[in-house]
Amino acid sequence: MRGVNKFAFLFFIILFVASTPLWSQPGSQRLKNEQTALEKQIATTKSLLEKSKKNTRLSLEEVNLIERQVEYRERLLRNIDNQIRSSELKIEQKETKIQELNAEIERLKKQYAQLLLYAYKKRNKYGDLMFIFSAKTVEEALKRKLYLEKLGEIQQKQMRLIQQNTILLKEEIKELDAEKKKQVELGAQKKIERAEIIKTKKEKEEIYKRFKDQEDELLKELKKQEEDKERLKQEIAAAIQKEIAAERARIEKERREAEARRKAEEAKKKAGTPTVEKPKKDEVEFSLTAESALIGGNFASNKGKLPWPVEKGTITQNYGKNSHPSLPGVFTQNNGVDISTPRNANVLAVFKGEVTSVINIPGAGRVVIIKHGDYRTVYSNLQDVYVTKGSIVSTKTPIGSLLPNPTGDISVAHFEVHHVKGSSVSQLNPNLWIAK
Repeated sequence: MRGVNKFAFLFFIILFVASTPLWSQPGSQRLKNEQTALEKQIATTKSLLEKSKKNTRLSLEEVNLIERQVEYRERLLRNIDNQIRSSELKIEQKETKIQELNAEIERLKKQYAQLLLYAYKKRNKYGDLMFIFSAKTVEEALKRKLYLEKLGEIQQKQMRLIQQNTILLKEEIKELDAEKKKQVELGAQKKIERAEIIKTKKEKEEIYKRFKDQEDELLKELKKQEEDKERLKQEIAAAIQKEIAAERARIEKERREAEARRKAEEAKKKAGTPTVEKPKKDEVEFSLTAESALIGGNFASNKGKLPWPVEKGTITQNYGKNSHPSLPGVFTQNNGVDISTPRNANVLAVFKGEVTSVINIPGAGRVVIIKHGDYRTVYSNLQDVYVTKGSIVSTKTPIGSLLPNPTGDISVAHFEVHHVKGSSVSQLNPNLWIAK
């Protein structure tokens, strides 16, 4: 029976090998997804650059767009390099696995041939019937018969596994050929991207040269932009503080009304007037309603997954301190992110909430503030506004259209995120909240 156990063991080993995937491919798919996203960003930035260049006057947005174009192309080039390396590794793994499977198939074939040869040589003396009839008892004869049947089944299964693995090898060879073809295509794309990077960097140098010639004018314009940003910051802070004060006043009013009702009930009791007991209300505190708390909680849980406030565009100025791309030692401070997008594009709510403020700020257009529980999102540089104070909006609801940029056929959306806790307000980095 040891021969049967040996063959059964081999059968399960082969079955395990045949049924187990050679390898998973999450990394390869991730790189492809990243490539697709980068190609979309490059196309968007290229389109915006072409629109920006229609204006003869150079703008900071144009410089930032060319910077982003170079950055995206370099990232795409690194992505292609990673895909090529991944493809090389995959080919190497496949070839190794094919060699191992070939060796295993050859070993099984030899083992199967030896078994048949042994059975053929011993057929006269140890034929199947003689093997069964030579048993001393009926029970032993039945066991020998079962042994031969199982041995035959294992032999057949081994042959089927050999055939299945042979088919698998042919499929792997086809995949190898496809992978090698993909490598050639990636290599060609890599050459194109290298040429595009060189071309874009030349454009960048030309723009920087033009910026250098207009340095005094640019510094004056930057100073005005910084003043506009500071005014915008103060107006937004004042609007949010006004909202907080209004909420406090509402809660204080409810508290006073509750206190007046309590005193009236006590006076009735002292006068002996029968009163109807009403359920006592908890002391009113400065806290969110259940609905607002739920929305705020949902907003916080979607950090890093919120949609962009515009349908398409590219971030041309990040949150915080930004160095000027062509003027050394010059920095700008941003309380949100600036997103360059097609001219007069619609601005969208990034999450459901209530419009709490619609204000007009000189130099920043119109501004919409939306409340999401403890959080506020701010949308500025709007030309037209489609919502009013108190409006309830859903995610991706259009709330207004952007002002056109005076130096190009594009618009720039300014987006901020704030966290309100009591009477204090914290500015948050929008890059960490919107989806990548």
